[in-house]
Amino acid sequence: MSKLAIYPGSFDPLTLGHMDVIERAARLFDRVVVSVGVNSSKKPLLTPEQRAQAIRASVTGLKNVEVDTFQGLLAKYAEGMGASAIVRGLRATADFEYEFQMATVNRKLSSSIETVFLMTKWEHSYLSSTIVKEIAVLGGDYSSLVPEPVARIIEKALETA
Repeated sequence: MSKLAIYPGSFDPLTLGHMDVIERAARLFDRVVVSVGVNSSKKPLLTPEQRAQAIRASVTGLKNVEVDTFQGLLAKYAEGMGASAIVRGLRATADFEYEFQMATVNRKLSSSIETVFLMTKWEHSYLSSTIVKEIAVLGGDYSSLVPEPVARIIEKALETA
C-alpha cells in the first residue's frame, strides 16, 4: 500500500523553506500532494492558480510530488484523498504552538491521519511567505528566497497589479 502525505499551505508564495520540506517529505513518502489552500480571509499576492503553477514548475524533478488546490477542512480533504499523513514544516518554536493546535484538531476530525512535523534547514528558518511577499511588494530583491520559477511568477503578478 502506497503512503500518501498531504503538505498543505497557502504558499503565497512558495519559499526555499517550503521546497526543503517538500524534498524531504518526498523521500519519506511514496506520494506527496502539495495542496494550495484557499483562504478567503487572507489577501494573497498570487491567485491559487498562480501558486499551483509556481509549485508545479518548482517540483518538476520530484516524480512523486503532485500539486492540488483545496477549500474547506484539511482533515476532510486529506481523508478524501486517502492520505495517511499531513506534513507540516516548522521554522522555530513559535510555529510549534499553532501547529500543535492544528494537529490536535485534525486528529479529532480524522483519527486515521497522522501529522508529521519537519524542521526546515536552519538557513531557511527565518523565511516566511509573508516576508517574501512584503519584500516583493516593496520592490526588494526576493529572488534568493524562492525557487526561480516562483520569482518569475511573482514578477509577472507585480507587473499586472
